[in-house]
Formats: sequence, C-alpha cells, structure tokens
Amino acid sequence: MAVNWAERIAAFSRSPSDFLSCTTAEGFLAELLRELRDDRASYNVKVILLSPLCEYPTLLCPSVSVGEETALELMSVFAQCPPKSLQFQCHLLLALTSVLLCTSCLSTRSRASQDFLDLLLQIAQDTSDLHGDGAQRSLRATACDCLRELEACCPGLLSQRLELLSGLRQQETSRLHQAYAGLHTLALRNAVYVLAQQTGAGAEDLKALLGGNAAVVWEADPDSGPMNNQDSPLPSPLVLGPMGRVPTLQTGPDCKELRSLLSSLLEESYLLTPLCQAALLHGLIEVVVMVPGFSPAIFRAQLLRLLGTSEVCLLHTTLLMKAAFTDSLFSAEDETFILKRLVGLSQHPLLSTPEKLFYMDCILHFPENRPISGGDGDETLPVLLTPRLAAALVPTVFNDSATMLARLNLLSLVYLEEGEEGEGEGGRGLAYLYDHLTSLLRIVENWGGREMVVTFFRASFLFLFHFCHVERYSCDLTEKLCALYLRHTRLAPHLINLADRTQDRLGESGWAVGLLGALQRAVTEAPLTQLTLQDLSWHLKVLARAAEEGELSQQSALGFLFSVITSSSSSLCVSGDWRLGNGVLGVCRRLLVHPSLDSLLIPLADILQHLTCHYGDTDIQDHARLYYALLTTLSREKLGGVLAQGATEGGRQVKKRTLSSIMAESEELTSALAIHRTERPVFKLVELDNREPPQGTESERNIDLKPDQTESCPGEESAALEAYRAQFHSPGFASEITLNYQLTHTEACDSRFDQLFSIRLHFELTDNHYEELGDISVPCLFRERVAPPVRLSLKPRRPYPTALHASAIFTSQDGLSWHTVLPDIRVAFQQAFVPLPAPPASGAEGKLRVFEGLWGEICSGKCGEKGLADCATSLFCSQLEEAALVALVEKHFLPYLISEPSDNEEYKVLFFLPPQSHMLLKIRSEEDAVQFNIATDNWQLLPHINSFLLTITESSQQEIVDS
Repeated sequence: MAVNWAERIAAFSRSPSDFLSCTTAEGFLAELLRELRDDRASYNVKVILLSPLCEYPTLLCPSVSVGEETALELMSVFAQCPPKSLQFQCHLLLALTSVLLCTSCLSTRSRASQDFLDLLLQIAQDTSDLHGDGAQRSLRATACDCLRELEACCPGLLSQRLELLSGLRQQETSRLHQAYAGLHTLALRNAVYVLAQQTGAGAEDLKALLGGNAAVVWEADPDSGPMNNQDSPLPSPLVLGPMGRVPTLQTGPDCKELRSLLSSLLEESYLLTPLCQAALLHGLIEVVVMVPGFSPAIFRAQLLRLLGTSEVCLLHTTLLMKAAFTDSLFSAEDETFILKRLVGLSQHPLLSTPEKLFYMDCILHFPENRPISGGDGDETLPVLLTPRLAAALVPTVFNDSATMLARLNLLSLVYLEEGEEGEGEGGRGLAYLYDHLTSLLRIVENWGGREMVVTFFRASFLFLFHFCHVERYSCDLTEKLCALYLRHTRLAPHLINLADRTQDRLGESGWAVGLLGALQRAVTEAPLTQLTLQDLSWHLKVLARAAEEGELSQQSALGFLFSVITSSSSSLCVSGDWRLGNGVLGVCRRLLVHPSLDSLLIPLADILQHLTCHYGDTDIQDHARLYYALLTTLSREKLGGVLAQGATEGGRQVKKRTLSSIMAESEELTSALAIHRTERPVFKLVELDNREPPQGTESERNIDLKPDQTESCPGEESAALEAYRAQFHSPGFASEITLNYQLTHTEACDSRFDQLFSIRLHFELTDNHYEELGDISVPCLFRERVAPPVRLSLKPRRPYPTALHASAIFTSQDGLSWHTVLPDIRVAFQQAFVPLPAPPASGAEGKLRVFEGLWGEICSGKCGEKGLADCATSLFCSQLEEAALVALVEKHFLPYLISEPSDNEEYKVLFFLPPQSHMLLKIRSEEDAVQFNIATDNWQLLPHINSFLLTITESSQQEIVDS
C-alpha cells in the first residue's frame, strides 16, 4: 500500500491536472482523508498523504465550505494521534495552516479556524518539557511557525495576546526561544500598525495593547496588507519610513511600557541567528518609526555590534535603520565609518562576487544623514565618497565581468561629480577609465572570448552614458571602434546594438549617428580586392542600419553596392547567394524611404535594374523588379506609404511588417514556407509481430532428441564452440535487431491530414544503449488505404530495454509542411532476442553442441580463462502447471528452442542478444515448481532476465486459468 500511495502522490505532484483528469478533486480528497483516518497505515505514508494538501490546497478544497470540512477532519485526526507520532503531528499542523489560509476560512472566522488557533496557542504554552528530554520541542516550534504565518496573513490577529507571547518568550530557555521571539516581534509590529490606523488612538491604547491577554482578535482585517502599502486609506498622518509610508501613533514624549518591551527584545537579540536578528530589528525599526514620540536612541547600544558585523543581513538592517533615523541616531563619524566599511567590503578578497556587488549597490543608494538630492531610487553618490576614497574600487581587466561593470559605473559617477576637465583628480580618473576601456578593446581585438566581447560593449555604453559629452574621448572611441570592426566584421551586431541603445538613451548627443556614419565610411572606402563574402554579409547589415539615418549621405553606400554587384572579382551576381542578395535589397529598401531619395534615384535604379537582369536567384530578381517598379512609378510620399516606413522616432526609422518586406512576409507566402506544428499526434507506429518464423524443415523445428542422441564427447562440444566463435567474430555476424511497425493514423479525425505525403520519420535515443538511428522516409499515408510498413533496424551497444522519441515532418494535401510528435516507441528486453545463427555443424545437433559448450564454460568457472569474466548463473522458480509451461514455450521460446524434454528431461533454450551476449535456459518441471536455470555471459542482463521471466510466467498461468 505504501508503495502504491507514494506512486500516486508522485504522479499528482508531477501534473495535478493530468492526474485529476482520471478522477475528481473531491474523490481524491476523500481517499486522502480516509487513508489518514486508517489506523493500519503507517505514519510515514500519512506524511506523504499530507503533501497534496500543503502544496495544492485550493485545488483540492475549491470552496470555503470544503476547506472548513477538510480542516475539521484533519483536526479530528490530530486529536487521535498517539504521543509518539510527533513528525506526523507537525505535518498535520502545516497542512491545517495551508488549508485554512488558502481557502479563506481564516478571514471568514470559521469555527475550524478558531479551534485551530486555540490548539496552536495551547501547544505553544505547553512547556512541560522544559526540563525533560525536549521531545515536544519540534511540535512547539511548528506551532510557532504556524502562528507566525497566520499573523503575517492576518495582521493584528494576535494583538490581544502580546502579554502571553512575551511571557512565553521570556520563560523559554531552549533553542525555541528564537521562534517565540520572532512571533512576538511580528505580533507587536502588526498590533502597533493596526492601532495606528484607528482615529484618535494614543498612549493609553498602546499601554492597554501591550498588557492585553484577551482572546484572539477576529476583527483584524486580513486584507490590510503589508506595511508598505501606500494605497491604503489611513486616517492617521503618514511618515516615510525605510519600508515605505506608514501610519503614526501619537503617544507623547515616551512610553515606558514600550521602552521596557523593546529593551527586553534587543537584549535577547544576541542569542538569535543573524537572519532572525535582522528580522527582529527590522520589525522593531518599524515600530519606532510608527511611534514618533519614542526616541530611536534605544538602538544606540546595538550600533557598536552592528557597525562591525560581517553578516550581510545585519549590515543591510543597519542601513535601513540609518535611512529611518538618519542623524537622530547616527553621527557624522558613524556615517563616515559605514561608508569606509562598505568600500572595504566591496573589494574584500574573501567575499563572494554577489556580496561585493551588494556592497557596491549599497554605496550607490547610501542613506545619508543630510542628502543633497531627494530622488527616489536613482543612483546618487554620497558626498563623502571622494575620488581618493573610491580609488580602491577602480576596475581592472582581472575583475570578473559583473564586478568590472559595477566598478566602472561607480567610478564614472565619482569622476563625473568631480569634473572631467583639467588636471585634478577627476581628470586623471577619467583618463584612467578610458585607458581601461582601451585595454578591454585590445583584448577583444586579439580574439577575446564572447564574455569579454559582451563586457567591452557594455562598458563602452556605460562610459558613453556618463561621458559622451567629452568629445576627445567619444570621438577617439568612434575611431577605435571602426578600426576594430574592419579587423573583426563579426562584431557588426554588437556595434549596431551599441548605436541603438546609445541613441535610445542619448539621442540628443548624436554620437550614435556619428558612429554609424564612420562605419559607413570605413566600409565603403575599404578596397574591394580584400573583400570576402563573409565580410560583405556583415557590411550590408551595417549599411542597412546606416541607411535608416536621414542625416547621413548615402551616395558612398550606393557606389559601394554598385561596385560589388558589377565587379568581376566579387562574382556576387553569378553566385546567386540568396542571403547576400537579401542583404543588398535590405539596403535598397531603406534607401527607398530615405529623405534624400531624389538625389539617389538614378544610382538606386541602376542597382535594382542590374539585380533584376543579372542576379542568379529568381526570388531576388522578383523583389528587385518590384522595388524598381515602385521607385519609377510612385512619388516619394506614396512610396513611403506603401512601404509603411514614413514615420520616424528619435531619428531612427520604425520597422514595420509590410506586404513588400524582403523576407517574403506576406501571410500566404509565410504560411507556405513555414513548418507548422500539429496540436496532437497525427499518426503513430503500431508494432507488428516481430518474431521471425523458425527456419528449416518441420522435423528440424520440432526437436525431440533421445537422451542417447544428445550425448557427445567434450571434444565435439569444444570443436563446435570454437567453430561458432570463429563465426561469431566474423564481420558478417548478426549485430542488429529488426522491429516491424505499421504507420497508421491516430483516432482523432482531421480531414486536413487524411492524405499525407513525403513523410520523414526522425528518431532520438533516450539513452546510449543503441546506436543512433537514421531518418526513414515514407512516400505517403492515406487514411482509406492499407497502412505502410516501417522497419526499424536497431544496432545495440547493450541489449537493454529502451525508449525512442519519434517525430515527423510531412506535407499535407494543401501543400503545407507540418511537424508532429509521435508517441514514444518502447523497445522491450525480449525484442532484442535473436535466434542462434546457424553454426557450422549442420542441424539441431550443431546448435545443441554449442549450447552445451557455452553452458559448460559458464558453469565450470573457466570464464576468466576464456575472456568471459562477466559470466553468471542464476535460478528462477515459478508455480506453473504443465499446460501453462507448454503454452509458454510455444508462445515465447519456440524460435530459440534447442531441445525438448524426453523422459523427464528439460527444455534447453538459447538466445543470442546482439552484439555479443547469450542467454541460456534449462527449464525443468519439479514436483512443486518449474525451475528456470539461467546462464549468461553478461551478468548485467540478470535483472532484465528475471523481469522477463516473471512477466511471461504470470501471463501464461493467467491465460490457463481464464480458459
């Protein structure tokens, strides 16, 4: 039963929708609850049964009423649990919490929710094991976790139990003190938050709240949301805290009860783990922010420890505290120390890259005591971060990519603030950054890897983003990029992307247009004699992008195109390369809508006419003829309207899908050229009977040898075996297995696929047990005709069971091409069986001698001497009736049978499994069972042999019983 439930739960977790398609959520839930109530089921199984309720509560409990009933059932199961089933009880509490929260039972104040909360509080107060072995601690810890989850989802739920939670926290001396402290802090924060939302609330209300020990507050709003919800209508004044805008509670100058409680929590924070300390401090910071009359000086004692911490979470909390209280808690010396510490941590060699990146991000968003800029979320440097202090963070080529880019961005901001002109620190720093960028360029120029290429172009964008206005650097960078491109034309996409991104963010600078113009000049002025087809393909992309800029003159581009298509050295038109032809047309198409088209009319028409008459690809000729007709018959305004390229944005023309696009973008033509995917399998491969008929005469197949006829001397067996081995190692020896299938339509009827043509079957292996299969072509498949046969020839590396993924590409009657996925093809172990190839000795006697020789070697311990170290023997027994055994042999073993029993003898069966394995069976009927003695020269086959024999014996016995 346990295995069955484990499999069912695993199947549900893999795909709940598929699992519930065979049953209903209501039925599956009823099965789970029934099994949970069953005393015979083990608790390990019951823990597994709870996982669907924890992971998919709304799927199994779609309504509040179903959730309520399920929760009551689970609480009944909890009440009946014995004391020793602690693990199961913990999982029950988690499942109950999940069901009640996700089905909204908590928000409707249902009876099950009230009972469950009472149960959790009762468990949390059960401190009977404080001085015992602590067996109940795990249950109490789980109860605290559940209470914290309920309080987080329904803020203020435990606001009237703060005194109880405080007492539990103070009396707990085990490691559970941390759980109680976290629960108490969360309940305190939410209680103050809810109270601050009430109009007219003050110090007396807060005092009553802190000392309250009443019942659970069901009036708490479960939808009040987190504290940073800025859209909630709040009657109290709002203040901007570190986590967003929060309501305030006016309590006067001080509140002794709150001070006492916060001091107690802070004193105990030393006992918590860093993450729990951070969560506790986070909550207490919010409490103090919401009570502006309370002095934040209470955190002063914690600062010495927090300022020197090496924990990321605690340092982050310290920065949140600084953002909340600024100079009311942190002095100028504290601010300087924190900033220097962040700079030091950002370069610490023992820290990981993510940690160092985090610290650099903290510098960019440093909460100053008296910030100059008030922008939210913008990267602004603190005033105290001078170039001298930031000098330790200068980027180097030895940094990883993320660190290098982060440092470059940070230092760029530093030197931008200091000013880039003159001989000051800012000027020297900017020169260093540009030298660093030049060093990256040299690495890329000397065939740097893809990561370095990407890093260089990102660094170039950052540098331009900050210093594009410094002409001596931006112009020099343009020249270097052009020289880099001429050496490595494969970088064209990166350069085009750099121009696009720079134009998007710095459109007013004009640097991107200048880069494109420089690249255009570099391409058109390069000698044609050194031009390769690969370089030309990238040049055409650059020229096409430059043609989108109306400011750039295109005369040189047209001259370059005309020279290329008419030059005898390039032989472009003769080759008829479709992609290069498309590249040329791409430039021409953009020039058709260029603002200076009137001056480009004649050279552009010459290029299109030459392509129409001389290009070696019909498609290119047709498009060139179309463009020529449009150019010579339409005005520039109408031409722009036809090509849908009239509008521009930011100087860059908008690309739109049009009827005359070069890549044949019309719907009909695209549909004809594309390969479509079917929604479901169109056809499948159905297995035929793969067993080859036994060869030879009737007398040879029905072997019935007498005992004296089977006797042969060892020398004859050895000679027969040696002769067989010589044949076994010959090149023509059988090494493949053949599987026969029929290709048939699936049951789903779609008239579009009644007649299919040019079917190409493709197979993919799921393991390495077999050699790769080639594709198989089937001329046609008609629904009304006989299904065509398909023969798969598999060449095993190891004769194990396997599965093949199958797919196909075919053409339907309307001429469209389709891709479909076929159901997987399962190759069973028995399908790898091959009858023993005919040995040199004739007839059955020769096969028998080979059988006896192999059996003797395997069982005699001489395998190592013969190089057969993988030999093994085994025994399989089954309670088969005589009739069932005869039927089994006739059905499964007849092609491999060597001899039949006579006078209480035994069946002898020999299988050959390509490429080099054998399986031998001696089958004998005893008084109480049928024994299958097994011998093989590949011990790794034994599990598959055992599974095969188990399957066929059970099926044969069942067939006899049914008949």
